Amino acid sequence: MKNLLIQSATILHPNSPFNGKLADVLIIEGKISEIGKKIAAPNSKTVIISGKGQFLSPGFLDINVNFGEPGLETKEDIDSGCSAAVAGGFTAVALMPNTQPPIHSKAEVSYLVNKSQNNVVDILPVGCISHNREGKEMAEMFDMQRSGAIAFSDGNRPVSNAGLMSRALLYTKSFNGLIFSYPEDQDIAAKGKMNEGVMSTFLGMKGNPSLAEDLMVSRDLYLAEYNEARIHFSTISTVRSVDLIRKAKKAGVQVTCDVAAHHLVFTEEELEGFDSQYKVKPPLRTKADQKALIAGLKDGTIDAIVSQHTPHEIEFKNVEFEIAAFGIIGLQTVLPIALKAGLSPELILDKLAIGPRKVLGLSIPGLEVGNSANFILFNPSEEWILNEESSKSRSSNSPFMGQKLTGKVKLVCNNDQYILS
Repeated sequence: MKNLLIQSATILHPNSPFNGKLADVLIIEGKISEIGKKIAAPNSKTVIISGKGQFLSPGFLDINVNFGEPGLETKEDIDSGCSAAVAGGFTAVALMPNTQPPIHSKAEVSYLVNKSQNNVVDILPVGCISHNREGKEMAEMFDMQRSGAIAFSDGNRPVSNAGLMSRALLYTKSFNGLIFSYPEDQDIAAKGKMNEGVMSTFLGMKGNPSLAEDLMVSRDLYLAEYNEARIHFSTISTVRSVDLIRKAKKAGVQVTCDVAAHHLVFTEEELEGFDSQYKVKPPLRTKADQKALIAGLKDGTIDAIVSQHTPHEIEFKNVEFEIAAFGIIGLQTVLPIALKAGLSPELILDKLAIGPRKVLGLSIPGLEVGNSANFILFNPSEEWILNEESSKSRSSNSPFMGQKLTGKVKLVCNNDQYILS
């Protein structure tokens, strides 16, 4: 790694004495060598980067990402997925087990860990709760954790069996594991294609009611409280879910949650034109839900923002809305979405870098002399267009494709490597 000198960047790091101040940062051989004012480049080979008008913060961590590898590499492999992650400012991603085969044993976990070594992005595998994600028998979670699994989830499938979820919470408690719950009652949600409400009635589409999510959040909160175990809710989307989790936190339940970035800027009204690029799960909800989600971020109820990056080949999206696949790619658009939603750089830092690491029990990368460099430099006002040239993903299923976005990551440093854009 070449020596780097970032000049006059605004430091965005709550644990640094330079937080909120302009400073230079010198990186030598992958480590922070000096932080201060008007640092001189040690030699002519030092790469000098202007940080004027930009923020230097810890690298982002996305705790809900789908790649295709193993088995579905035509959607996204590790290399293309990591390229998209870097472009979005993520130095670490937690990979959901929605693969073929699923990440349900130490073999698949070890494969991901070994395949991603020496990458600028840290890969954190999420193992399955149940074998083959079938919701019948518990997977070997302890073995997976010892091999590198950071948490456990059945991905985009809820654990419908309350007894299995209760046993999983109790079992992981013994080794301080963490269960991710995807909150959806499948019997209530049925085959809903969008949020149940005025818009679904207007369009004549089968609706997925917010009740399907609220019931599962309520059930799993009771189970976590009963077992005195930790639980994390993935991609909550309703007013009631935010309220339930807020009250549970105040009552001392060990609960955290995240929200998908697209739920902060899109509502069910986007579906009026039957554009399958807006077809996601949980579905886009109402303006009232959106308002509650943003309030939940601001008051600390919601701990993290995620991309829910879900790549698909064109044939899965370029079809009638009814049969189109759920999901959008999102790693490169989380920062612009957060800015578009009106979140401050400080709140974005908290929900993309600090909060996710607290959820997983990971340390926050320090901005101190002697530490390995794990940070990003981003410009909140730079405009760019997401298109085939700028997109790093193998897939292009994004409602932002072809649109002008504001907020761009300019530099990513991690694992003795750096990437400039």
